[in-house]
Amino acid sequence: MIITRTPFRISFVGGGSDLPNFYHRHEGAVLSSSINKYMYVTIHPSFSRGETVIKYSRTETVSDVHKLRHPIARQLLLDHGIEGCEIVSTADVPSGTGLSTSSAYTVGLVHALYAYEGKYCSQERIAAEACRLEIEELGEPIGKQDQYGTAVGGLKVIRFLPDDSVEVDPVVVSRAVQKELNENLLLFYTGLTHNAGEILREQDKNVVSESDKFNTLVKMTSLVYDMRDALSAGRLDDFGAILNENWQLKRSLTVAISNDFIDRYYDIAMQNGALGGKLLGAGGGGFLLFYCPKEKQLRLKAALSDLVTLPFDLENSGTKVVYVGNKDWV
Repeated sequence: MIITRTPFRISFVGGGSDLPNFYHRHEGAVLSSSINKYMYVTIHPSFSRGETVIKYSRTETVSDVHKLRHPIARQLLLDHGIEGCEIVSTADVPSGTGLSTSSAYTVGLVHALYAYEGKYCSQERIAAEACRLEIEELGEPIGKQDQYGTAVGGLKVIRFLPDDSVEVDPVVVSRAVQKELNENLLLFYTGLTHNAGEILREQDKNVVSESDKFNTLVKMTSLVYDMRDALSAGRLDDFGAILNENWQLKRSLTVAISNDFIDRYYDIAMQNGALGGKLLGAGGGGFLLFYCPKEKQLRLKAALSDLVTLPFDLENSGTKVVYVGNKDWV
């Protein structure tokens, strides 16, 4: 048995610049961090070696891997030439909430399959293979930030280069600054879920066809480096202000990113101690992230008391194998 643990991620600034129609014309960048909420993927030989079993929100049992309905599991098993196994996934948060559950599953399963084969694979290679699967093989209209954001741990700048390569640079901050940043970040669940693909298609179309949208995304990528410098210097109030500026720019890319419900709660938060925030993921629903100094958080939580809070911490490990059982199947 192999068990992998892959963190979800929160993206602070630059989201959307990881789409090829943008980064082929201008280098993209996001600043993000993995968090201690996880996707767990378990793989072991099935009881009946002639059957492949996949358990997620439903259970599939097939004698031919081609018949699996789960597209990610089906394609990865075919790519690796593996069958006769049972794969189970468990997540700390539901899908469609902006924390990159789909890509975390892909990353975790890629990692698990390599470990099942007895092969080492680096975190960045796992991310690259997850990108290839989701974008090239399955044709998903998504970018590359989620795969790298979940595979590689910690606070980091992820750069998307015109030649389709990706570079990951850690953001160096003192332990005290990271602790204060962690304590000042709050997540609130809106109760809404979204279809990231549809929103990203609309955003991508607007960025390609409208020069002002393209220039907005250029500005958002510049904020990545402003935020990195603010963090490195320990200027956390500036971090909050940049978070707010990025959100105002992002919500202008397409009307599907925000709505009256989200705008109302965002405004309430800003009036009750938050210095900045954003909706995580492509938009339309999921989790609202706010930066709020600790001394003002009771007021903020009271103002948003009808939303569910999700306690979390920033984490540094990225995807990892957390259990390896006996390899009796070899």
